[in-house]
Parts: sequence; structure tokens; C-alpha cells
Amino acid sequence: MMISRRLFLTGIAAIASAVPAVAQDATEEALLAQEPFPVRAADENKIAYKFRRREVDFETVEAPGTIVVEPKKRFLYFILGGGKAIRYGAAVGKAGRTWSGTATIGRMEKWPTWTPTPEHLAEFPKLVKWQNGGMPGGPENPMGARALYLYQGDVDTIYRIHGTHDPKLIGLKKTAGCVSLLNFDIIDLYNRVQLGTKVVVLDY
Repeated sequence: MMISRRLFLTGIAAIASAVPAVAQDATEEALLAQEPFPVRAADENKIAYKFRRREVDFETVEAPGTIVVEPKKRFLYFILGGGKAIRYGAAVGKAGRTWSGTATIGRMEKWPTWTPTPEHLAEFPKLVKWQNGGMPGGPENPMGARALYLYQGDVDTIYRIHGTHDPKLIGLKKTAGCVSLLNFDIIDLYNRVQLGTKVVVLDY
């Protein structure tokens, strides 16, 4: 059967356009394999499609490289510029545990230690064993694979953007005030930002 030149070239173009995405996926998988604890790219398949990481149109006055969190819609945006952003699905603070404002990333940690706050201890007394020294990073640590610590000047706001091991949280208002992303996504975001990155958390 003869194949027209147009169809042949269209097929080649389609294959070529898919190669970068495949290569990127392979690179991400290779990097995740180097993590000290399991991080599964397939976790994104456990969340609603609209909360999966993607590049979107996003008009803002904020400069490229800024993080904007939109708690009402449970999205976090990394601004690319030119009306574009990378959008991540997020879990945000539940009622009575919300925060909004402008901050900067004052500290960045991989597989961070987690120390329960007085509010955590009041709600979950069994966490007292981690009060001194904190819980080391790992699969049981609620901070997940990465943490970005939000500061205003030299003052730690106590709020974080961090990972989560539980995909079921994404898209919900369930956290103690922090913004949580899939471990798969917080690693991607962590690799895009630096100390001093501006973070804007919009009103709830």
C-alpha cells in the first residue's frame, strides 16, 4: 500500500515531537531512582487529572521565578513569564489553619526533619516523642521529600511548602497550614527555585 508523502512526514513529525517528552520522563525516573527513599512518579495517576503538573496560561504581575499559591483552587504556580506558568495541584490549610501573604524561601531541605508544633501535640499527644530532635526524614515523615521554608525578613513564618506521601490529600483543604505537593512534584519545584525566591499566597 502506498503512503502519501504528507502522511509520512506527518507521522515522522509526531514521533519527533514525542521524543523530548519521553526523554524528560526517562530523566525524571532516573533522578527519582537516586532518592534515598521511594518516590513514585505514578502517584500523579492517583490524583484528579486537573491537579496533575502541567504548563498553563497564567497572567500575573509577578516576575518569572515567583511562586504563587491559589488556595481557593488548590493550585501552586511557578511563574515562567510570557503569560505562562507551571501549575501543580496542592493540599492547603484546613479551616482555622490558613495563612496568606508574601514571603521568601529562607531555607531549603531534602528529606527534612519534622518537629511537631504545640498545635500538633495538642491534637496528637503521641507525637511528643518527636518534640526533642524531631522526626528524621523518611517515608513516615509528613514533610515528604523536600521542604521550602517561608520567611518574612529574618523571621520564620512556620509555614512551609513541602512534599507529601499521601496523594489523597492533593486538591483538599486538609493540612495544618502548609502547602503540600506530591513528592514527585515538590522535587521538581525544589529544582527550579533558590534561596530568596518570592512566594505569594493569595487569600483563601
